[in-house]
Amino acid sequence: MDLAVKLSGISKSFREKRAVKSLDMEIRPGEVYGFLGPNGAGKTTSIRILMGILEQDSGIREVLGERDITRVRQRIGYLPEERGLYQNMTAPALIAYFGTLKGMDGAYAKKRAKTLLERFGLDDAMSKKIKSFSKGMAQKVQVLATIIHDPDLVVLDEPFSGLDPVNQAVLEDLIGELKRNGKTVIFSTHVMQHAERQCDRLHILANGETQFMGNLKAARKLLPTQLELMCETPPDEAFLKSHGAVLLGEEESGLRYGIDVNGMKVNDILRASIDAGITIDDVSVHRPTLHEVFIHLVKQAEEAQQ
Repeated sequence: MDLAVKLSGISKSFREKRAVKSLDMEIRPGEVYGFLGPNGAGKTTSIRILMGILEQDSGIREVLGERDITRVRQRIGYLPEERGLYQNMTAPALIAYFGTLKGMDGAYAKKRAKTLLERFGLDDAMSKKIKSFSKGMAQKVQVLATIIHDPDLVVLDEPFSGLDPVNQAVLEDLIGELKRNGKTVIFSTHVMQHAERQCDRLHILANGETQFMGNLKAARKLLPTQLELMCETPPDEAFLKSHGAVLLGEEESGLRYGIDVNGMKVNDILRASIDAGITIDDVSVHRPTLHEVFIHLVKQAEEAQQ
């Protein structure tokens, strides 16, 4: 199967600082791919190399089957992290203008721009200039300008930044629609919940190097699932030692202990707890979130640099 994006051994330095180190990335057509990392991880540099805005020092870039990005530029929609709009233009005119830059007929671009604005709740702002828009409204306009030409590959660098929860949900719906229409979507974000809900696969970067690539299920396996027990009184030392139980906190209702499941059956742990005479007031199973995995990997990368 042909890949939508393939980066092999991509490296990039700025003077003495290595921003990206031997980056490999393979993205399948129709996939939603989350590109995650802390500030300074190299995400934006990597995206700019992918887009042909920057050239790599070494490695191979292939986008939509081409190494020469100019051959496929009109099939790509790109929302950069640092955004800007022509403040004295109206939203339909601006979106249509971006469409014509991608080869669209002017009349059709204007018609499609109005349709997109109506659909995404900006029909009341058709005649207003961009300078009168809120940050969230302007962000929606720029997203629509990114997709007006119906691109095969959509690259969104921090698209949720500046959007309120309602408009974040609107953008999530749009990404879901792009996927249903067979488009390939790459987006970077600091908000792990967006990636958890939407991404087929995840790529976590720290210090310019890949820390993880895979789906959400594989990411969660990097940390143990934990059984949490709320007890009135401390369990005996023998139980704590044999099950590796650790005190998570003391609350009004009692003591909360955590036990890493590590392949054991929850029923067996609970049965052992009861056999040990432990009074359990509450029990829950905590599965690692992507946020927890992300923090773990980033800390691990930082410690390796020290």
